[in-house]
Amino acid sequence: MTTRRTPEYRAPAGRPVGRAAAAGLALAVVAGLAWVGGMVCTLVGWAG
Repeated sequence: MTTRRTPEYRAPAGRPVGRAAAAGLALAVVAGLAWVGGMVCTLVGWAG
């Protein structure tokens, strides 16, 4: 016997991300750029 359940709520695809998620992504981008900058400085130091 099948049971009838209400469909689970799903957020629309076009919904903007939350403030915390956007802040986390921004922090990750800054950390990645800092890491790349550190690697460039290291390679320049080794070459010079």
